[in-house]
Amino acid sequence: MAYTPIFENERKDLIIPALGGFYERLAQPMAWSIFRVAVGGMLVLEGWPKLMAPLAQVGFVENLGFYPGWLWSPVLAVMQVFGGLLIALGLFTRPTALANGVMLAITLWYHFSHPYGGAVLTQAGIDALKAGSDFFTQNGVVRLADGGAAFFHQVQEKAEQNSLFWTGGAFIFAAFGGGYLSLDRLLFRKQF
Repeated sequence: MAYTPIFENERKDLIIPALGGFYERLAQPMAWSIFRVAVGGMLVLEGWPKLMAPLAQVGFVENLGFYPGWLWSPVLAVMQVFGGLLIALGLFTRPTALANGVMLAITLWYHFSHPYGGAVLTQAGIDALKAGSDFFTQNGVVRLADGGAAFFHQVQEKAEQNSLFWTGGAFIFAAFGGGYLSLDRLLFRKQF
């Protein structure tokens, strides 16, 4: 089977034309594969706890409007774990990445539309914090001095950034496939 690079590197357009072959035959296939394994692997890691407790996300999926939650919660877990594994392996990459990309886009929308609250502590908790309660470590006192608002702001930003990154990654593989070093090419002699 002929090798077709995902991105063309016209030698005349490169600053160092001698590197064209290196980019096409080594750098691009390896970078593409490493990123594919990272996207798929993170889906597996995020989905594994959901697979171990398949009904734990019932309330979450119903808040998203997916009813019945008892059906969609396990579907979410299976999509993440087995979909992530398939993406990492580069097997049925495009349809699996598309399904997970849609799921991740919904998660991204959720993070933007349902931000965390302004504080983790109630007024009683803030009073206990100020009184020097043994319930709080010194680091906890520093982090929660504003009732947890700054901490929740950081958590919200991380959730949004991570969701944006993984959604984009999944859609890249849905658009371009698993690349040269994928099981799709090895088993089917084609990109899926």
